Amino acid sequence: MSRRFAPAKPLIYISLLLIVMVVFLLIKGSLFSPGSQALAVVDEFYRYEQEGEFSKSWSLFHSAMQEKFSKDNYIQDRAHVFMSHFGVETFTYKLGKPEKLEKWKMSESGKEHKNIFKVSVTQTYKSKYGTLKLNQEVYLIKEKEKWKIAWDYNH
Repeated sequence: MSRRFAPAKPLIYISLLLIVMVVFLLIKGSLFSPGSQALAVVDEFYRYEQEGEFSKSWSLFHSAMQEKFSKDNYIQDRAHVFMSHFGVETFTYKLGKPEKLEKWKMSESGKEHKNIFKVSVTQTYKSKYGTLKLNQEVYLIKEKEKWKIAWDYNH
């Protein structure tokens, strides 16, 4: 009588399941990490700016930025300066990698914020004055569980 060995199907299935779970957790960790979430807010902000949706981009500002610029003034200034003065309808932009900072202040006399991200942004305008590039550091501060945009005023 010959013996037949049963295949190790349960072991194979368990191994495959573990591999799938590890891959899922790695992808989830990279897509939903705080840095990725912060970067997504910066991307959303500049997409709104590209489309001239300044009301929507203003809504992504941290409350300190909203105090600095009233909504109406921000919408008017952005449209006037960047679109009318430069003679452009839109622009392109590139985002750098998010850099985690332990602490940062929007201005010398401002409140110190902890655990924030900094993202370098380069906007390129094809204007009546030629190609213009604007480089800016954007800071992301968690406010009411959402990442919000702030700019540096430490002159």
